[in-house]
Amino acid sequence: MAMFAPAPAPKTKLGHYRVLSPNAGIHVSPIQLGAANIGDKWASMGWGAMDKESSFKLLDAYVENGGNFIDTANGYQDETSEAFIGEWMETRGIRDQLVVATKVRLRLFVADYELTHLQYSSNFKRGQSGFLNQASYSGNNLKSMTISVEASLKKLRTSYIDLFYVHYWDWDASVEEVMNGLHNLVVQGKVLYLGICDAPAWVVAQANQYAKDHGKTPFAVYQGRWNVMERAFEREILPMARAHGLALAPWDVLAAGKFRTDAEEQARRESGEKGRTAFDPNWERNENEIKVSHALEKVAGEVGAKSIQAVAIAYVMHKAPYVFPIIGGRKIEHLLANVEALDIALSPEQIAFLEGDITV
Repeated sequence: MAMFAPAPAPKTKLGHYRVLSPNAGIHVSPIQLGAANIGDKWASMGWGAMDKESSFKLLDAYVENGGNFIDTANGYQDETSEAFIGEWMETRGIRDQLVVATKVRLRLFVADYELTHLQYSSNFKRGQSGFLNQASYSGNNLKSMTISVEASLKKLRTSYIDLFYVHYWDWDASVEEVMNGLHNLVVQGKVLYLGICDAPAWVVAQANQYAKDHGKTPFAVYQGRWNVMERAFEREILPMARAHGLALAPWDVLAAGKFRTDAEEQARRESGEKGRTAFDPNWERNENEIKVSHALEKVAGEVGAKSIQAVAIAYVMHKAPYVFPIIGGRKIEHLLANVEALDIALSPEQIAFLEGDITV
C-alpha cells in the first residue's frame, strides 16, 4: 500500500464516523449500540437478556460492520452488561478502538400502569446480598459518583471511560457538587467526556453555564427519550442543546419495538415472541402506535426502505445535527437492518406527514 493511500472504505456506513458534538471532537459511529439487553439478569423484568456467547456475537457484528460507539450503564442487567462488555473488549484486544459510554445512578421504572411509569432512583447493587445498607450506591453525590466510576472501570476492564453520564437528575446533589465532581474525574483521566440523561433543559443549561463560568468540564451530550410519536423532547431540549453545543443521544427511537408492520405483529402473535414489555405489559400496539407504523410503512415504500424501523431512525437523525440514536435489540439481523437508516433521505413533506396527526 502506498504511504499516503486512503483508508479502505468501511463495510457499512456505521464506519462513516462523525464528530460527536461541538464540545467533543471524538469521532463516533452515527448509530450507537444500546447495551441494556447485553447481560443475563433482566429477562424477568420484560427487558430481555442475553447470555455471554450471544452478547459477544452481537458486539462482534456491530464492530465488524464499522460500529465503535457502545452505550451501557453501571446497573444494566444488574451489572452484567458492563462485565460482559469489559470481558469482550479485553478478549478482542480492541478497547482503544471503541467509544464506551456508561452512567452513574441506575434509573428504573415503577410498573404502575394504571397511573403512569413512575421513575425512581435505585442503586446499582440492587438485589445483591452482603450489604448492611446500599445508600452509597445511588444518587449523584460525590461518594456515589466515585464508587460508581471505580466499579465501572473494574467491570469494563479499562483505565478510562470515554463518555460518562449522569443517568437521571435526582435533586439531592447540587449543580455545584455534580459539576465539580464530574470535572475532577476528567482531571484524573478516569473520564474523557460528560453527558446527562433525561434532565430538564433548565438544569442542563444551569450546569453548563456553571461549568463555563468556573472553568469546569461541561456536558457534551444529552440523552433522552425521543421518537416520531414521543416528541416532547423537541420543545425545550432541542433549543437548549443547540445553544449549549450538546449532541443528542435519543433512546426509545423504535418505541420499545412498537413500530412494526401489521405482518410483523401477526408473526409475533403466531410465534409467541412478545419482545420488550418493560415499558408496557401490553406487547401489542395501541391505536396511535398502529397509526404511526402505517405512516412509517408508507414513507418506507416511497424511499425504497426495507424496514419501517430504519425510517423511524432516519426521522430523528433528520431533525437536528449531532444526533446519534441508541438502538438496542438482541438479533444481529435487526442490527444490520437498522443500518439502512443511514442511506435514507427524508423530504420535508415526508417528515411533516410522519408528524401529521401526532400530538407533541
